[in-house]
Amino acid sequence: MLCTIYKSPKKSETYLFIPKRDDFSAVPEALMKTFGTPTLVTLINLATKEKLGMADIDKVRKSLTNEGFYLQLPPPQEDMLKEHKAAMKAIKAQGEQ
Repeated sequence: MLCTIYKSPKKSETYLFIPKRDDFSAVPEALMKTFGTPTLVTLINLATKEKLGMADIDKVRKSLTNEGFYLQLPPPQEDMLKEHKAAMKAIKAQGEQ
């Protein structure tokens, strides 16, 4: 199974996988607007790949077959301030007991 990968110029670390080069017909219009003008990254053969960067190759294959595209979003950013506040709140709650 061949696959073409594009990156988004608008969204950092966001990639769009489609089965045919430059055929975005299966991709919803709203997604294309948010994604921006796709920039070609590479063409790969998913049949010979065992690993695929940050994407789960089985999910990519399944999504390409069922949906006609796969969207890879960046991992969520770690919110250290939120974690710190939660830890401080827990410490405060322990002190009040």
